[in-house]
Order: sequence, then structure tokens, then C-alpha cells
Amino acid sequence: MSHNFNDQINLLDFEKNFNCPVAGVDEVGRGPLAGPVVAAAVILDKNNLPEGIRDSKKISKNKREIIAEKIRLNSHYAYGEASVEEIDNLNILQASLLAMKRAIESLKIVPSMSLIDGIYTPKVDLTCKPIVKGDSKSISIAAASILAKVYRDKIMTNLADKYPEYSFEKNAGYGTKEHLLALKSHGITPIHRKSCPLQAGSRAICPTGFSHTRRGHKRQHNSATQRCKR
Repeated sequence: MSHNFNDQINLLDFEKNFNCPVAGVDEVGRGPLAGPVVAAAVILDKNNLPEGIRDSKKISKNKREIIAEKIRLNSHYAYGEASVEEIDNLNILQASLLAMKRAIESLKIVPSMSLIDGIYTPKVDLTCKPIVKGDSKSISIAAASILAKVYRDKIMTNLADKYPEYSFEKNAGYGTKEHLLALKSHGITPIHRKSCPLQAGSRAICPTGFSHTRRGHKRQHNSATQRCKR
């Protein structure tokens, strides 16, 4: 029996604790310097599960895309997005919760409960259970993490056609060395998050055009920059 199959059995066993139809919900895109944050909500057919569902971060890009297609064929799912403007206006945490809310409310079938990756839950009209590291515990959340990741990567690949200097098809908007060098050479685009300081070496490059120390930048932007981990 493969390690991946054992992982899937463990993820499925976790959900046996819930005696009702559940939706798994996860988001992708809290950490990038550019692009939207995307959430997916998934209600799996537990009698027809694709093999290989696990935390999206543990799956190669090619395998993610294959598994995502199988999930879409054998589940009820929906996506939600929060734009760069919403991230800047609300902060990344609230924008992530908004994307989750939109994903849940876009489902054509209403679940009895939503299992949410993390410690915070969106404000929706059904029970939500937060699960820390949920994408490594719940098969429904793991499926949502795969769909959200593949969907957002596609968005960023399409944006790379419009902004080729930033290699979004490779970095998905994350602050890689190549991305930071492009920012220094070309400046920001309309899809860069202005509420998130762009770190380069020991200094922070502020998207609004100012440059100052990390400490000084953090004091000025502390309320707006809930730093991202994904």
C-alpha cells in the first residue's frame, strides 16, 4: 500500500467524526505580492474519490492539475476570489475570509457544515469548524486546497501574458528573487498589492514608491499588513 494511499485513508477517517455532508474550504494566495486571493469549497462524493488527494503543497504541479480535474468531475465545488483592491482595503486576513465566504455561498448544494482550514471562519449562514492545518487532516479541505491552487496558478499564468517582465507564470506572484528584481527595474503593476511591503535584503521596497527600513515601514503599515504564509 503506497504512502499516498495511506495519507488519503487518514484524511478520510478524520471526516468520519462528522455525521453530515461537509464542504472543505481552503484558500491560496495570502503570501504573494501580486494577484488575488482565491478560495475553493468542495463537497466530495466519498464513494467516488480520486486517488492522490492530499495537501496541495505536497503535490507536484503536474499531478495537482491531474488530480484537480478528477476532483472537478466527482464533486460539487465553487470558487471565490478577493481582488487586489479588496486585499488592500480590508487586509489579507479579511480578504481571505471574504473569498471563502464567496466560495461557500456559490455552492449549488448547501452543506450541513463547512470545514475551514485555519483558525478563523468566514461569516456565512451555516456551521463552520476551523481546523488548524486542515489540509493535512481533512480530505475535503485537501481537495479544496488543490482546486484553489490550480485555479489561482491559472489566473497568474494568464496575467503573465499581460505583464511578461514579472514571470508570474513561474512565481505566481510570490516574492522570488526574479520577481523582486523585476519590481526594481519596472516598478509595480495594477495587480501588485500596495498594502504589502516588498522585502528585498535588509530594506523594504514600498509599492507606493518609498523605500525605508523594515522597522520604519512596519510601524507605518502594521494595521494593513497581516503578513501571509501561503
